[in-house]
Amino acid sequence: MRVWGSRDSESGGRAGAISDAGRPVRTPSPREVGQAGRGALAALSFAAAALAIYAIFSSGFGRVPRAAVPAFEPLPVPAPPPATAPPPAGSPAVPGPAETVAVVSERLWLTYLPGGLVRIGGDGGTARFASAAGGFVEARVTRGAAAADWGRFRGALAVRDARPTAVRGRPAVAGRHPQGGRMIAWLERPGTGVSIRVSESLSRELLALAASIRAAVGD
Repeated sequence: MRVWGSRDSESGGRAGAISDAGRPVRTPSPREVGQAGRGALAALSFAAAALAIYAIFSSGFGRVPRAAVPAFEPLPVPAPPPATAPPPAGSPAVPGPAETVAVVSERLWLTYLPGGLVRIGGDGGTARFASAAGGFVEARVTRGAAAADWGRFRGALAVRDARPTAVRGRPAVAGRHPQGGRMIAWLERPGTGVSIRVSESLSRELLALAASIRAAVGD
């Protein structure tokens, strides 16, 4: 390699050596070195600024805070009821609640009776019930020709302040009994008439008693 000390007139740089191929090796001038340094410094500054901006936005700075969402506690799950062990073999069965039935006659009965009443008498077609407080219920069944139809059965009844009504869709009459208390009477079916008398203290129960009457099918 040869050293060549002439100044490069075009670039302003200095050729300090000649390569083996015979071409001069150009040495950068101080101006070019300064420009390259400033470019590298600007690139580093830009990279630092970008990293700083990224770090700021990654930290959440400047974001609008979200409204706090209340946390709801899960509802407690009710525990299943404890299993009931079956009764031991041979133990007596416990009866459930049964419908109150008061027989009026062999083929007719009451399925409702106010509390506190006990049967105090009656015969094949009449049933009487009374309470310690003085209340009473009397149910009577009329059969045969006297109850062949509603007109004949109604004509034989003595009812004061009578007013027409109905019992389960059947024509009926209600009013005051000649011997005291309230009464209601109707034709259950041709050949079977029913009348119920109650004390004044049980007058509100009269319609419920009448509606509870049941007769055997084919009676």
